[in-house]
Amino acid sequence: MSAARVGLGILELHLPDVGSLKGKRHILKGLKDKVRGRFAVSIAEVDHHDSWQRATLAVACVSHDSRHANEVVDKVMDFVEANLEGYVIDRSVEMR
Repeated sequence: MSAARVGLGILELHLPDVGSLKGKRHILKGLKDKVRGRFAVSIAEVDHHDSWQRATLAVACVSHDSRHANEVVDKVMDFVEANLEGYVIDRSVEMR
């Protein structure tokens, strides 16, 4: 039996045009829905829940192959950056 590999991507976001938590949740919900619809991954807000203009998203991809998981997470992170109403401050990827 082969072991499963998990690719984990962390994105630190700055959302300068957001003026409320409701606005932030609206933007993030739309972005997360697009990611889930396009890629077979899990995505969630994991930090800065009470900050209007900051968010941290985690993306996870489970695969039999670590290279495949890494590629999928990279593609998701590029997609988020291209479709974000703001800026990516930092991004990191790790394999587990």
